[in-house]
Amino acid sequence: MKTYIALLRGINVSGQKKIPMAELRELLTHSGLNNVQTYIQSGNVIFQASEENKTVLQAKIHDAIHDHFGFSVPILVLEPVTLNEIFNNSPFPQNEKEKSYFMFLYEKPENKLVKEVSQLNYPNEAFKVTDNSVYFYCSTGYGKAKCSNNFFERKLKVTATARNYKTMVKLLSLSAQ
Repeated sequence: MKTYIALLRGINVSGQKKIPMAELRELLTHSGLNNVQTYIQSGNVIFQASEENKTVLQAKIHDAIHDHFGFSVPILVLEPVTLNEIFNNSPFPQNEKEKSYFMFLYEKPENKLVKEVSQLNYPNEAFKVTDNSVYFYCSTGYGKAKCSNNFFERKLKVTATARNYKTMVKLLSLSAQ
């Protein structure tokens, strides 16, 4: 069995797409996933499965949520090694990294769009776009940032979901156990 991390986009935000974590754990366990754990309410699931095709796992989780809760949620399944690589490849110095966000891209953006967005510059904000993530730091805080997860989704024309440094550290810890 391999360990995986599923990142769910846009649940339990402003009362939208409510999914209680205990109910999600039970649902995914009944769907055939093992040792299902969740971390906070924002859609972080650590689990084990014998299935090695991440696309199959994403579909399984998506379909279980859709059938049970009645709405669709974008799902991204990663192996801990991928999460660790993204975490360790942050371009920011440690003091900024600890206040940064990691936006996971559900697919590789077109090079042309990456070049266009990389030309943009906003005061107090820094970012780097890669094939599978956007590293983002704002010295005045994410809540005041121009470059939000939605901003990068629109500019890069891909689905993305963001996690802060603290969540990344916890997901890496939980997936290593």
